[in-house]
Amino acid sequence: MSRDLLLEIGTEEVPAHFMPGILQQLKVKAADKFDQLHIDVSGIRTLGTPRRITLLIKGMAEKQADISIEHKGPSTKIAFDKAGNPTKAAVGFARGKNIPVDKLTVKDGYVYAVVHEQGKATAKLLSVILPELIENLNFPKTMRWADLDFHFVRPIRWIVALFGDEIINFTIANVKSGNKTRGHRFLSDGEHIIPNASEYEEVLKNLHIIVDQIERRTMIEKQIKELAEKNNGIAQITDELLEEVTYLVEYPTALCGRFEDKYLQLPKEAVITPMREHQRYFPVADAAGKLLPLFITVRNGGTKSLPTVQHGNERVLRARLADAQFFFDEDRKKKLADYLEKLKAVVFQEGLGSVYDKTLRLEQLAQYLGRAVDATPVDLDAAKRAAFLSKADLVTGMVCEFTELQGIMGREYALLDGESGAVATAIDEQYMPRFAGDRLPGTVAGRLVSLSDKIDNITATFSRGLVPTGSQDPFALRRQALGIVNILIEGQINISLTKFIDKAMSLLDINSNKKTGLLNSIVDFIKSRFNTVLTADGICYDVIDAVSGTIDDIYAAYKKAKVINTKVLEGDLSAAIQAFIRVSNIAKTDNLQMDAALFTCREEKALYDSYITVKKAVAEYKYDYAGVIDELTKLTAPIDMFFDKVMVMDKDEVIKNNRLGLLKNIDNLVKKTADFSRIVL
Repeated sequence: MSRDLLLEIGTEEVPAHFMPGILQQLKVKAADKFDQLHIDVSGIRTLGTPRRITLLIKGMAEKQADISIEHKGPSTKIAFDKAGNPTKAAVGFARGKNIPVDKLTVKDGYVYAVVHEQGKATAKLLSVILPELIENLNFPKTMRWADLDFHFVRPIRWIVALFGDEIINFTIANVKSGNKTRGHRFLSDGEHIIPNASEYEEVLKNLHIIVDQIERRTMIEKQIKELAEKNNGIAQITDELLEEVTYLVEYPTALCGRFEDKYLQLPKEAVITPMREHQRYFPVADAAGKLLPLFITVRNGGTKSLPTVQHGNERVLRARLADAQFFFDEDRKKKLADYLEKLKAVVFQEGLGSVYDKTLRLEQLAQYLGRAVDATPVDLDAAKRAAFLSKADLVTGMVCEFTELQGIMGREYALLDGESGAVATAIDEQYMPRFAGDRLPGTVAGRLVSLSDKIDNITATFSRGLVPTGSQDPFALRRQALGIVNILIEGQINISLTKFIDKAMSLLDINSNKKTGLLNSIVDFIKSRFNTVLTADGICYDVIDAVSGTIDDIYAAYKKAKVINTKVLEGDLSAAIQAFIRVSNIAKTDNLQMDAALFTCREEKALYDSYITVKKAVAEYKYDYAGVIDELTKLTAPIDMFFDKVMVMDKDEVIKNNRLGLLKNIDNLVKKTADFSRIVL
């Protein structure tokens, strides 16, 4: 027999961005707990609204499964004497497991105690399990209330705990569990009884609560799209905003509002940002992507007094857009370059000068990087100018009010000032990617400025000892390091990472005594992000280990990993890897000296000739790693023949060292591509 289980934790409004993590966490913890206790369930769901965190389990067994546990005891030599009688060790082991000594079994030279445990009634266990689940939830931030020494994401106001129609009694934070829930804050009154856990969702729908977040999200998206189409537009829906709105309402009703056409003269982002980031409104555009003087918002309630709600939202947005218009007009009284002087009074980081000083470093870094990748003079000039203007918009009124527009307003103001499109675009692209999944810089100048900005930020912050630890990353350095890796890969940029970092350290005037340790720390930090990218691309862990031992050129290492991974999975490298490992195992010497005149065997001469030929060919292939690997595999047969016919450790020290020198040179050549000893065959 089975019943449904319901646990509803009623709270004050929980921050929307906390909810997905809370629900996932509750689901995992519940599944683990019931699995550990051998309580069978048919399905586990977690549901949530701003005011409730719900665990709903279908088909929970009414008692634990009976189990038999086999405990390993002492060896038979210790458990029994020569006459076969149990010793004190066996008697003590049996007593500890609460079974007669004659019930012990023997297997594989040891005694075992098989203990049978009868399952307990689930209802009795739930009064302990459910409060533990509540108490063990973790949150980004917690709070206390009243005089209670209890922490939770928000104050708990009611708890529903039902196993079928049976109330599971317990108390947390002075709140006693029961079978009474609360409906919509404005569309229902008082407390309402839930007769049975299986009726939970239906009862809440009658109380104007759509408790299933997936259903609620679908309703919201459908309503928004229909309203936009009704007004001859297309709603600009982002997953992030849609999810946030889903956890802001319990009973969604979308409505469409308008604003004055004059605000469409502002840059598009200056209109969208107040809507989306500040008011949680959805912009509406026409089929060509041009913004319309419309917005869609979602109220937490029904259709009553909808025109009044619409009017109120229009007034709020009108005030926001009026602010944007004011700041834009004030900003345009000066050119973007005129704001640079104010950057001298803005501290970049403690002890590292002003933001103006940073722009001067970015100019030099972008030029250094541009020359390293053979950028055209046009791109070099655009990158230099963009780097110089890159931070000017930070002190404009628009960006001070709407910080999300940094870079974007710099781009718009640059274009209005007559700067080239390449310069304006690069100013915007310096911050890309701004978030996970965001697009990367698409222009050469944009990549140069973006890479320079990120490496300067990371180097400067690391130089102050502020290295990200655990979940703490206040300067978003992990995101910036990941951005560096992705930009280098997508832009197919071959640069020396160590030289780039060294240039950044020089411009920051880092003490020479600190440089080596700082360089290694930064390289390791970026390397860990690189490994994350490789893993996400499906590269096997051992291939990652093989190519990431000494990374200096991110894009080259990426190409190597892709080629080697394919060839390893297809089985093309098995023989070559075994040969390379044999060479690596014996070539432990630092000796690189070899003299062809000292080779006495045909096989070592053949291996030497093959090595010289392959080395020249590999140098010609450069970044074509498919060709490099194909050339290296040509060493397989000569290596195997060498080890079959030649005694490396010859009694003659000169001959021995000459042979070891040959193997060491081959090992070094192979390891320039990868350390194949790390690959698991």
